[in-house]
Amino acid sequence: MKTVAIIPARSGSKSVKDKNIQSLHGKPLIQYSIDHALQSKLIDRVIVSTDNDQYMDLARSLGAETPFKRPAAISQDHSTDLEAFQHALSYLKVEENYEADICVHLRPTCPYRDVTDIDKMIKTLIENPKIDSVRSVVLSEKTPYKMWFMNATGELEPILKHDKYKEAYNMPRQILTPSYTQTASIDVIRTSTITEKNSMTGEIIHGYKLDTFIDIDTYQDFDRATNKFDIDRVRDKKFVFDIDGVIAHLSPANDYNLSKPNKLMIEKINQLYTQDNYIVLFTARGYVTGIDWRKVTENQMRTWGVKHHELHLGKPNADYYVDDKNLLISQILK
Repeated sequence: MKTVAIIPARSGSKSVKDKNIQSLHGKPLIQYSIDHALQSKLIDRVIVSTDNDQYMDLARSLGAETPFKRPAAISQDHSTDLEAFQHALSYLKVEENYEADICVHLRPTCPYRDVTDIDKMIKTLIENPKIDSVRSVVLSEKTPYKMWFMNATGELEPILKHDKYKEAYNMPRQILTPSYTQTASIDVIRTSTITEKNSMTGEIIHGYKLDTFIDIDTYQDFDRATNKFDIDRVRDKKFVFDIDGVIAHLSPANDYNLSKPNKLMIEKINQLYTQDNYIVLFTARGYVTGIDWRKVTENQMRTWGVKHHELHLGKPNADYYVDDKNLLISQILK
């Protein structure tokens, strides 16, 4: 089956001027999507659909095709993906006698993808003839069962109702049916769905679950993406974490039996651990008093779920620590 990746990249972004070609870690944003498409084992052609000559020149220099210039009429703020894809497919059919079986939609605003996910989604569509499209999703942080519409008089109406639940908005989130949010990262669609059903999804949409995603729309999103690159660059590093005041909140009178976990910090430490970094925990517990807090500490780290490779007691107790390899807690959390 013939598969074409189409990367829509109009030039009229209002939130960030020329967003699609802004630099992210030394590369124009659009390059990430072009590279992902070129690295796929199942994509035959990589086409950028744009209304801008500069974008066309850049896309070609990065290895993509730009066989046409998208008309201004379908390159506006309210222009749809469907318009752009139908134009591209029509051009390829009329001008090149080329008809793809599958279209892969890669938005240039998503710099983070695993190329294997693209190929798995293509295979899913190939192996399931009844599916119209495959769409990438992530587990929603908030449940739609607890969301509302409000009318002009202030009365609330639940956005989502379900025969399974009575007053789902009053029920614990954990027992409600999980919901998923589309990521805009990867969509795989049958060409016939676009050209014959006039839809970017069709009726039968298969969900492909991702762990995380970044979709860039604002300058703040660029900052988030840059921070993620910075985190990824520190893989395979050794991190040494203090326990009290970092992993645990400070305890009254240094009674560590009363220590409470800093859950946000533990989550970040575990993230670094799963990214193949080496985690060492170091504490001054008992250094002054001589009390042995090892069993209490080991039990707390186990109970709190702190992933680590080493635990050391005996750190010198001091008022100040001076180090040339220091990271602030705020930097770790960021």
